[in-house]
Amino acid sequence: MAVEISKKKCIGCGLCVQTCPFDALTLENGVAQVDPDKCTNCGACVEVCPTEALALDEPQKKMSKEEKEQVKGMTETAREMSEELTKYKGVWVFIEQLEGEVAPVSWELLGAGRKLTDKLDTYLAGILLGDGVEHIAREVFNYGADKVYLVESPVLQHYRTQPYAEAIVNLSKKYMPEIILMGATTMGRDLSSAVATKLGTGLTADCTELDIEEESSYLLQSRPAFGGNIMATIVCRHRRPQMATVRPRVMDMPVYQEGRQGEIIREELGLSEEDVAVKVIDFIKEKGKAVYLDKAEIIVAGGRGLGSKENFKMLEELANILGGTIGASRAAVEAGWIGAEHQVGQTGITVRPKVYFAIGISGAIQHLVGMQTSDVIVAVNNDPEAPIFNVATFGIQGDLFKVVPAMIKEFRKQLG
Repeated sequence: MAVEISKKKCIGCGLCVQTCPFDALTLENGVAQVDPDKCTNCGACVEVCPTEALALDEPQKKMSKEEKEQVKGMTETAREMSEELTKYKGVWVFIEQLEGEVAPVSWELLGAGRKLTDKLDTYLAGILLGDGVEHIAREVFNYGADKVYLVESPVLQHYRTQPYAEAIVNLSKKYMPEIILMGATTMGRDLSSAVATKLGTGLTADCTELDIEEESSYLLQSRPAFGGNIMATIVCRHRRPQMATVRPRVMDMPVYQEGRQGEIIREELGLSEEDVAVKVIDFIKEKGKAVYLDKAEIIVAGGRGLGSKENFKMLEELANILGGTIGASRAAVEAGWIGAEHQVGQTGITVRPKVYFAIGISGAIQHLVGMQTSDVIVAVNNDPEAPIFNVATFGIQGDLFKVVPAMIKEFRKQLG
């Protein structure tokens, strides 16, 4: 005994799913489905269905006064929630900048955001915070935004969680965005969690794919899970805005449109320096090419097959000839052969260079998710069954201690 559902009448609004007090209803392929083992024939879903797609297969069971009040309360709450969610519009992208230099992931997210807005028939906006950063708004428009929410203040000159989070929370409460996207960078991870907590909404971290579910218009947020062995797709059904951080270099850079125009919406921060507990004393900038690993066009990465820290000098020589940067697998980092700032992969940095050399790297899924979108992948490994060969553009099966010196010799000859 369970409620009957007309597939022709069901529009997949999800109101019945939100209302059911026994979690007996779900949406599958845009149509409500019932679990007969959970359904009690209470009729709550029938009352809220706007298209009369649900009906009881037998007379409704008698409920006590308390049960009727409970169902009535759930019905009203579901309706209020559904109406409230429709008020949220727009896809927002946090434009991460440091001393006026914008993190490339912000532009990538504008490209991803444009695809989402086209499916939702809404607008795309950038959130720009800082001091004297209005000039960046022109670039935000050129990369596809329709609006820029601009908050400028000396308090925002340097990134600190409290003022940045308050600025975005205040903007969100006033303008009610449906989706907020941030880069899965050090700043983005810190800021997004603070904003989501203050807004009481969900957050999916380190996404590698974003899409819109056609039937419900929910944001589908996909990310590697269980050590990268599966892809989990997460939705935030009952809270807004829907929030996600996205790894750098996994989304395509959008087409740059010179001279594109948009609307700048200026808002005040409403905080003074005395209101912020954390003070910035000084910045100590890290040195070395590894700092720019996610921006490198050529990466020479080594793995467990190198056997020792000393053998990374061979890769450094190859990288220097090519003008590249050194990368590493997690195994090489954990062995202490190279610093963690060089680590590529799920627990390291996601990269997308023009050429990626995988030297002595077997190709565990955790590493592959961080580099498999490289334009060209050259793999060197003595194991013909190594998974790295499945994603390699060019694979060389052989002893890396013979192959790499030969490559160094030839590149030095060709490049002078």
